[in-house]
Amino acid sequence: MIRVLIVEDDPLIAQAHRQYTERLTGFVVYATAGTGNAALRAAATAAADGTPVDLVLLDIGLPDASGIDVASALGGIRPAPDIIAISSERDLAVVRSAVAHGVAMYLLKPFTFAAFRDKLEHYREYREALGSGGAAAGQHEIDRAINALRSADQRSSMPKGVSADTLDLIAGALRDTPAGLNASEAAARLGISRVTAWRYLERLADDGAVGRATEYGRAGRPQVRYVWAS
Repeated sequence: MIRVLIVEDDPLIAQAHRQYTERLTGFVVYATAGTGNAALRAAATAAADGTPVDLVLLDIGLPDASGIDVASALGGIRPAPDIIAISSERDLAVVRSAVAHGVAMYLLKPFTFAAFRDKLEHYREYREALGSGGAAAGQHEIDRAINALRSADQRSSMPKGVSADTLDLIAGALRDTPAGLNASEAAARLGISRVTAWRYLERLADDGAVGRATEYGRAGRPQVRYVWAS
């Protein structure tokens, strides 16, 4: 089992990440931490107890420290955990800095369960390719492991006819609207057709990223309101 430490200061989002992780085969959540200091203590304690953390899901925007500084400090723990950064930060300078400080993958908020699953499944392929021995693997195994990490970014999990950019826009609108949106409201806000908005909202609901709530207007015709799950 791959032992995961979730570092996220928002308790609801941390719980959503836990639920996502626990839906995947081969992963177990070791602990959650709401600050950088708590994350470092948890990782150090696990290593000292002989049950080290394998993977850290690290929010870049923490209340007490830069997530990039936390990533650098995690690299000093032996054995050092691998890190997947989870952030809404789109600045390429931040992304480059994260990679330079040991981040293996970068997952942009907001995201669907499908995107989350894709990252973690590629990470699992990476670990399986390298194996658990102390000696270096052969060139073929090393190439296969590195390719697993690269393909997590290069291979789209979007089916034909689904735009990742449109999905991100709708997910972002829902995150910014705690009361949720119906298809008509989403269409008006984003300048797309109601049918298109409905199709993407339904996909987010099927992925578990949003919840559905039926509401009735004055005419009695029901509408579905979609609310971001976390």
